[in-house]
Amino acid sequence: MSEIRLLLVDDHEVVRTGLRMLLESQEDIKILAEASTASEALQFAEQYQPDVVVMDITLPDMSGIEATRRLKERQPEIAVVALTIHEDEQYFFEMLQAGASGYVPKRAAPEDLISAIRAAFSGEIYLYPSLAKALVSDYLGRRLTSPEQASLETLTPREEEVLELLAEGLSNDEIAERLVISHHTVARHRENLMSKLNLHNRGELVKYAIRKGLISP
Repeated sequence: MSEIRLLLVDDHEVVRTGLRMLLESQEDIKILAEASTASEALQFAEQYQPDVVVMDITLPDMSGIEATRRLKERQPEIAVVALTIHEDEQYFFEMLQAGASGYVPKRAAPEDLISAIRAAFSGEIYLYPSLAKALVSDYLGRRLTSPEQASLETLTPREEEVLELLAEGLSNDEIAERLVISHHTVARHRENLMSKLNLHNRGELVKYAIRKGLISP
């Protein structure tokens, strides 16, 4: 199991202490340093070269969004996971556009944060289900605003339903149960919609939406 080298960024010491206790209980996670400001985060990222930074959005000297943007400009190989009280879509979209690979609200279960860290370390994107649904709804709701609209219009209503449920994190079996269709039908819909959009997984969907300007804060 590969070791994930981590930098914690939060201006509340009690939060950092709780996170350290949680994360150090995981055999594959090692915390290199803790930062209470954005400036410290950028300094420690350069000094310690972590694999993943867990970044709060509200920091005393600079927003975590701006800190993420600067970090990714300097060290694009470092993944950033936002851990924040903010669940407003504006923060969510801005953090993704800044380069974050994950977005987890502080009310989430500990397992969600751990999953987000591991996904970011593996080069994937992790989005809390309710926020992922907002992203896909925004993606599907745009009309005639980009060259990609033609591909979106080829999706059937059922494929759009499957796409939204995939973004919520449901498995093929769970989608089949929700839509009262067979597992094989779900798999076929998933294959068709990903083919039409030239995508291969949920992470690519997010990256595609951001790259093509299909989402905006």
